[in-house]
Amino acid sequence: MKKVFIVLMVTLMGVFAFTQVKNPDMIFDATLSEPDTLDPHHAYDTSSGEVIFNVYDNLVAYDGESMSKFVPMLSTVVPTVENGYLRDGGTTYVFPIREGVKFHNGNDLTPEDVEYTFERALLYNPPGGPVWMYLDPMFGVFSIRTLVEDYVGASWDTIFDSEMNPTSPEYEEALVNFYNDVIDPAVEVQGNEVLVHLARPFAPFLNVIASGSSWGSILDKEYSVELGIWDGNAEGWWKYHGWTKEQSPYFDHAMGTGPYKLVEWDHAQQRVTLERFDDYWKGPAPIRRVIIQGIDEWSTRRAMLETGDADIAYVPAQYLDVVLSMDGLTVIPGTPEVSITSLGFNWQVDPESPYIGSGQLDGNGIPPDFFADHNVRLGFAYAFDYDGMINEVLNGLGEKVPTALPTGFLGFDEDLPTYELDLQKAENYFKRAYQGRLWQTGFNMTILYNTGNDSRRVSAEILRDNLAKINPRFQVEVRGVQWPTYLDERENMMLPVYIIGWVADFPDPHNFIFTYYHSEGDYGGFYGDNFAEFASLPRPEFGGKSLNKMIEDAALESDPAKREQMYIDIQEFVFDYALVLPLYQPQGLRVHRSWLKGWINNPIWPGDYYYNYTKVE
Repeated sequence: MKKVFIVLMVTLMGVFAFTQVKNPDMIFDATLSEPDTLDPHHAYDTSSGEVIFNVYDNLVAYDGESMSKFVPMLSTVVPTVENGYLRDGGTTYVFPIREGVKFHNGNDLTPEDVEYTFERALLYNPPGGPVWMYLDPMFGVFSIRTLVEDYVGASWDTIFDSEMNPTSPEYEEALVNFYNDVIDPAVEVQGNEVLVHLARPFAPFLNVIASGSSWGSILDKEYSVELGIWDGNAEGWWKYHGWTKEQSPYFDHAMGTGPYKLVEWDHAQQRVTLERFDDYWKGPAPIRRVIIQGIDEWSTRRAMLETGDADIAYVPAQYLDVVLSMDGLTVIPGTPEVSITSLGFNWQVDPESPYIGSGQLDGNGIPPDFFADHNVRLGFAYAFDYDGMINEVLNGLGEKVPTALPTGFLGFDEDLPTYELDLQKAENYFKRAYQGRLWQTGFNMTILYNTGNDSRRVSAEILRDNLAKINPRFQVEVRGVQWPTYLDERENMMLPVYIIGWVADFPDPHNFIFTYYHSEGDYGGFYGDNFAEFASLPRPEFGGKSLNKMIEDAALESDPAKREQMYIDIQEFVFDYALVLPLYQPQGLRVHRSWLKGWINNPIWPGDYYYNYTKVE
């Protein structure tokens, strides 16, 4: 469906209006949250990604607003079959590395930095991080642990003790050989070129590594080793694997070649300060300083927009009319987004979670495996007001979708069924759950949202209120926490449900279907062991294949028509079992001061690219 996006400009008027640009050499971005981490191989959220996007460079970059065209960045060439830099039937990418590029500390960029970056990513591979996007095309697996187990011929827990020490000299030798035989040959330096070898042709590979993808950021090897990141040796590489985000020295450090360098990350103020890098290889940015600050309260962000203290601000869709009435703003509603906002279920919550009450089906809590019951999930599915959320809360800036796959992607089918608000149907499902016990006892649980995200708060409140209408014994508390805390609680399996968005890493259905519905996906991996078992069972709907296998096979299918049908079959299955509730596909609302020039809307970017901006009256 073709969309028309109208740019609504409100210009400065009146004798009391601003007569000149405020803070002409600084950009203040009033956003929602501070980053989760600045480690490019751990960061997997847009708050972190926006900072990394401006501090680091990648091998290639998107060409403006396009999600399918690329331009050279740290590589002087975008590899194609035609120019000879994509070889071996699409399995070898050759990147000539740009000379004369400096890191922020003055070190020269070298091909060895690029090789080190890829290899460090593969070996580090933190749980829930983005590195699966390298492992999948390069090795056909989603975790370095699988690769190690296949090579060594033993399970991970057999190879290592609880302190990540090899349990025998034989295993230690095998681990060293694993690096030499498997990891090192996958990325090679030949003169000034870096060759990256894939296990199979993978069309979105350039999307995976393009600028805006934090995991594609190129590190300074020398600085990384000095900081305490992997030392680059085969011996002991496992000591640098799977750290928590705080264990990584790159948690709050950054050393890139990008247009801005990190000055400070003030956690107490949720504020990141960036300074222009004057030796940037493309020339210095027009604006000297950038401040990105997480500000929870909409009223504060609104006041800063009005006074001109903020150049850019996050504006929830429900406040569209407010910003349209303000002077001096550029307001652009309905910008396209390749994103889904969903509610996910944890099938196996940590029993120590503070969000499940008593941990029992006794009216004062929920059991840890509460959402393993499909009747419970279906009850929740029909207790949410999807149309009301889009039309009344989002001011129409959203679309209803059948599953966690955005419109326009291969496999999207508007004829697939969608969940509707139907309290009677929800009641029927709840009465079937737990052989009728749930209806009699009720439940009590907590739903978290990240503070300042009013859309997610309202989503949780809608669900809370409707559940109480269905049965007064169904009690839900809605509570806000800071964004890093929210992510930590999800990763620690504490949240019974979580409302979260997913912005495409690359424009292919695999990036959504795998993420949400495969038990090793970034979201599916946090549904618990019960879900992993469910996703691994043979299914008659798939001719005896499991859900996981069907998703894997769909990604490999080369016939577009067959692949499309496979994704439709997958979506019919996940809808029937209510594995995820797709609350809406959002449309963007861009708001900035009208003196800010140079904004480009690439929906796959994690945020603003400040290098493009100027401030002009």
